[in-house]
Amino acid sequence: MDSFWYMYMPIAGVSIFWPGMVLIGYSVGVIGGFFGMGGAWMVTPGLNILGFPMAFAIGTDIAHIAGKSMISTIRHSKFGNVDYKLGIVMLVGTMAGIEIGAQIVMYLERIGMVGPIVRWIYVGFLFLIALMVFSDYAKAVKKSKMGAAAGEKGVEGFTWYKTLHKIKIPPMMHFKVAGITCSAWLPIFVSFLTGVLAGFLGIGGGLLRMPALIYFIGAPTHIAVGTDLFEVMISGLYGAFTYTLKGRIELVAVFVMLSGAAIGAQIGTVATKYSKGYGIRVAFGIAVLCCMISIILKQFKYDTAAAALILSVISAICIYIMGIMFKGASAELREKKLASGK
Repeated sequence: MDSFWYMYMPIAGVSIFWPGMVLIGYSVGVIGGFFGMGGAWMVTPGLNILGFPMAFAIGTDIAHIAGKSMISTIRHSKFGNVDYKLGIVMLVGTMAGIEIGAQIVMYLERIGMVGPIVRWIYVGFLFLIALMVFSDYAKAVKKSKMGAAAGEKGVEGFTWYKTLHKIKIPPMMHFKVAGITCSAWLPIFVSFLTGVLAGFLGIGGGLLRMPALIYFIGAPTHIAVGTDLFEVMISGLYGAFTYTLKGRIELVAVFVMLSGAAIGAQIGTVATKYSKGYGIRVAFGIAVLCCMISIILKQFKYDTAAAALILSVISAICIYIMGIMFKGASAELREKKLASGK
């Protein structure tokens, strides 16, 4: 193999196919920017498939997330979408959860079981994401068939937070930005559970924390997004700190991926302006399923097939999103030309 295509990772002690890392970083940026749902779920398995030991894949992913979410938090903060008081209360649970998740990973590494266990939990986790995406799509199709008006305001979904707000265990706290009053233990408990997951799987935890903020805590959606990003940033920084102390972060890989993510995020964000319909969600669901299959292939030692599948699928979805952006931008330019010609 031509050594030019492989970069030596001094901390992990492995040589990695660097274009694969750039592609993963770029794809996380594009997909995260487009769906508003971080692409971190594919970084840990992606790095592991490229050749990183699992503990390094998790630690490196957490550090990469911290850098990416910092930029997003600043942007949301300007729009007043971050409830800092709620975020700080949740940090108590988040940090404790991340440390426990990281300790579980270190224990599994010592007994030589970290790879298989994390992979199978990831398979279950990705299956749940895919199920959520496809059921959401099925619901939308059913609604449109029933003739729901496009601009019609939908009924409120799950309202579990109304029941949970009845739990009056002191101290009771009022969160002004989110407009809610509840027991401080509710956000702490929710953030603890998502923190364990973040520390264990190397993901930001936002995939679960954001819906939890809406359904269990009762925050409005835009506040949930901003506060979640603030949480992801702090938890990512803490996760990066704890995994650095354990010597399980490859900084070279973090910078390689962040350079790709910085460009990808801009493209993904611009593409959202031109996307219409639910077709893209189906593409996202298919990408998640393919990522799940690639982890199973890796588990059964089909390393080349696993790497080829995950890299080709994320490339295809990025090309699809870029196509939406270029098609939409060129149509917009044509309209502007026609308008100015009148």
